[in-house]
Amino acid sequence: MFKVFSVPPLRRSEKDAILRDDVVSRQSIVERDADALGFPGLGSLVLVEGDEKAVARAAELFKGVGEDLAAERASAIRQKIRDQEDDVAAGVGQIFG
Repeated sequence: MFKVFSVPPLRRSEKDAILRDDVVSRQSIVERDADALGFPGLGSLVLVEGDEKAVARAAELFKGVGEDLAAERASAIRQKIRDQEDDVAAGVGQIFG
């Protein structure tokens, strides 16, 4: 299970506190700048993947701090992050391969 949250820059310290939560911090977490990913105006994007209960806890903690993005948009962002990671892995492979 996964969710993507959009967090405005002014909420950075609150976002960081949520990501240090004992349950949430044990999940797969990826942070990216929305503008750099091609999703302007969304601030920081936080992808949380993992256990259903832990992702639900993250969603609860992000209420009032960031927006829990709709499934369709969240899927597009998740795919863009994966594509970016694949590009980096391919580049490293070419350097050391």
